[in-house]
Amino acid sequence: MAPGNVSFVTEFILAGLTELPDLQLPLFFMFLVMYVVTVLGNLCLINLIGLNSHLHTPMYFFLFNLSFIDLCYSSVFTPKMLTNFISRKNIISYRGCMTQLYFFCFFAISECYVLTSMAYDRYVAICNPLLYNVVMSSKVCSSLMFGSYLMAFSGAMAHTGCMLRLTFCDANTINHYFCDILPLLRLSCTRTYVNELVVFIVAGINVIVPSVTIFVSYGFILSSILHISSMEGRSKAFSTCSSHIVAVSLFFGSCAFMYLKPSTAGSMDEGKISSIFYTNTVPLMNPFIYSLRNKDVKLALRNILSRRQF
Repeated sequence: MAPGNVSFVTEFILAGLTELPDLQLPLFFMFLVMYVVTVLGNLCLINLIGLNSHLHTPMYFFLFNLSFIDLCYSSVFTPKMLTNFISRKNIISYRGCMTQLYFFCFFAISECYVLTSMAYDRYVAICNPLLYNVVMSSKVCSSLMFGSYLMAFSGAMAHTGCMLRLTFCDANTINHYFCDILPLLRLSCTRTYVNELVVFIVAGINVIVPSVTIFVSYGFILSSILHISSMEGRSKAFSTCSSHIVAVSLFFGSCAFMYLKPSTAGSMDEGKISSIFYTNTVPLMNPFIYSLRNKDVKLALRNILSRRQF
């Protein structure tokens, strides 16, 4: 097209989860409840860990950061998503879209590496319990978290920087409920080969490397558990890992399904359903799966409630 015939996009229209009018209000209330529970659950967990000194251990240090990430992560797109359910014009500005994309990538990649750090923490606790306090020192934990945020910053900058180099012409309807990478690539009127390569490389590094690390860690954990003679000891060891395995499987499985495939494979509707798991369900579930079966968290909650009653 000649330059005079091109109208560059200054705002996007989000198609949302569905175009059926009868489903907009029920979906609004469903995701509103999910978001409120997500915010309250993660805030409660953050306050419990921060206010109780006996929870200032490596495992709860990572859990504190995971709750903080989930809280921010769900807040990147859920308020806009809720507004779009009850609004006729689901518009987001170009700058707002790029900002949403950056923070989405940042917190998603952060979660990948925090979950990996938690798997390593469980490996040291079960396989090398006598060296646990030495190996998982405060310096090591802080370094792991710094590395997690550094990888997240690098990945988010790579995705957002490559997206900023693209040109968006007449088409401006994003077939999604937030500014995700693959739907944006489909709207570009310039070549997206470099972007697709970056998506495959960055997503591959940030999904495959943590997944392999977690898989290897749990391989050693399983081997150590099988060498425990008592059934009670095995059951206790399994219970400390079961919650983490559920969270990891749900998060990494849905992310891999969405990003580790060619952009032409499948439909964007499948991508929307898959993205609900890692954008809404995981931040909602994490406070519960890490606390309902956790005696330390229950004890801390009872102590706080009893002090307030007193």
